Amino acid sequence: MTKSDEFAYMDATKGEVEPLELVDTAIERIERLNPTLNAIVTPMYEAARVAAAGELPDGLFTGVPFLLKDLLAEYAGFRLTEGSAFLQDFIPGHDSELVARLKRAGLIIVGKTSTPEFGILPTTEPKMFGPCRNPWDTNRTTGGSSGGSAAAVASGIVPMAHANDGGGSIRIPASCCGLFGLKPTRARNPLGPEYGAILMFLIAEHALTRSVRDSAALLDATSGPDIGDAFWAPQPQRPFIEEVGANPGKLHIAFTSKPATNVAIHPDCVKAVEEAAKLCADLGHEVVEAAPTIDGEVVERNFGIIWSMLTAWTIDYWAHRSDQVPSPDQFEVLTWAQYKRGSEIKAVNYMKALQNIEKVTRNVARFFTNFDIWLTPTLGEPPVALGSFESPPEKPLQGMFRSASFTPFTPICNITGQPAMSVPLYWDESGLPIGTQFIGRFGHEAALFRLAAQLEEARPWTHRRPPVSA
Repeated sequence: MTKSDEFAYMDATKGEVEPLELVDTAIERIERLNPTLNAIVTPMYEAARVAAAGELPDGLFTGVPFLLKDLLAEYAGFRLTEGSAFLQDFIPGHDSELVARLKRAGLIIVGKTSTPEFGILPTTEPKMFGPCRNPWDTNRTTGGSSGGSAAAVASGIVPMAHANDGGGSIRIPASCCGLFGLKPTRARNPLGPEYGAILMFLIAEHALTRSVRDSAALLDATSGPDIGDAFWAPQPQRPFIEEVGANPGKLHIAFTSKPATNVAIHPDCVKAVEEAAKLCADLGHEVVEAAPTIDGEVVERNFGIIWSMLTAWTIDYWAHRSDQVPSPDQFEVLTWAQYKRGSEIKAVNYMKALQNIEKVTRNVARFFTNFDIWLTPTLGEPPVALGSFESPPEKPLQGMFRSASFTPFTPICNITGQPAMSVPLYWDESGLPIGTQFIGRFGHEAALFRLAAQLEEARPWTHRRPPVSA
């Protein structure tokens, strides 16, 4: 066994290894596995080695190699493409607040990971870089939009990697790649200095990890309001790392395998939820079949309006910031169709969509007065084949319509702002991971971390290795 293999599946919060040695082994794994996975699109090797050889902050993650998703988070001096040829030459001049906090935690960023163009789709197949491949089956999707980070963590390149989530983009790749993926409460992590309430309404920043412990410890290192934030998440009672291993008590858990939208759910995803519900009951929790009353058509229609307008805003924002004029030849077919669609929506209809979504949020919040946790499938299907979300010119929005049957459960938590996690408790007969989603009350990541640690102990997953791995 090489040193690279020895370090590959260590927790980020364990071990006493020199930073430069950790960085060099991560680089070796990238060079060895990335030609197959296509997960890392911007190497940052020399900067990482300089940082590792210098003076680092003394913290839980000092010297640990880390990967940054190539979406939203800006690292001064290195390109930010957001998976789009439109931004292929854009280099930010400052760090995002989240990146500054990652650095202060002692993490060393060794590269940037692939994302679909502007994070629109739940698969990571940008035309600019080509498809990212799932280490469990390289013909299948990693999920999206944090698919590059998921492939890198699942294959043992790094113990954890940055991810963000606007409709499921942490939980979807966690499910597809057999990882733990927590979307925090709205505004738990900062989006400044560039972004604020407009994006924070839907988008949460965090990471993909193998262990529950790493996710909790990293959230402690990055969470909290930034100067000038319009709103922020409720302060936790104690550090999240202290919740890992703490007694969750007897939780009142509702479960369902039925989506609010009228789509069929794959039998393996149903089975995964039923097994998770039984496991929770065996662990002493009160588990009943129940779900909030949600009009799926209202959610789908209004989320679609908001998502289209977000795409239009994103392209206009980057056009202004990069001093360019957008044209169809600079974007993927679906992206341009979303841009046109969003640009044509009237502001008053956007405001109506927000109001309709807020009604759903209040309805779901009332459901949580009677339950601690809501358990659902993470996805409607196991990881699908690459190419499943293609949009031909004659059907430019086909990929978005296909997404609806793949991700009927995840967007609701972006709408409500609640924390949610995908936990890898089930693998199908072909060896593909299938995650299960646990949704918590607003501001109550603590309950999720307690439960997740209990599940991790009862049915461990960190020992599993995909066919493509370090």
